[in-house]
Amino acid sequence: MRKADIIARIAQQTGTEKAVVMTVVEAFMESVKEAMIAGNEVFLRGFGSFIIKQRAEKVARNISKNTTIVIPAHSVPAFRPAKTFLNAVKEGK
Repeated sequence: MRKADIIARIAQQTGTEKAVVMTVVEAFMESVKEAMIAGNEVFLRGFGSFIIKQRAEKVARNISKNTTIVIPAHSVPAFRPAKTFLNAVKEGK
């Protein structure tokens, strides 16, 4: 499912114009991005959490050049589904 599909489905279910729904969806995504860039996590009860995971520094190998490189510690965005959401997906509902 793509963003356009989500917008079309929400517009159909709510009877709202697609342009308005698109603006709301874009604003939601931008708000989540801004919050996470600022170091905050976003919690949506019953759906899940957009969290920031910390990756430790590690040593890796570049096989083609036969050298080792150090990958510095960094943060990555992640999504953790809510327990009710996770159970619904497991049950196929």
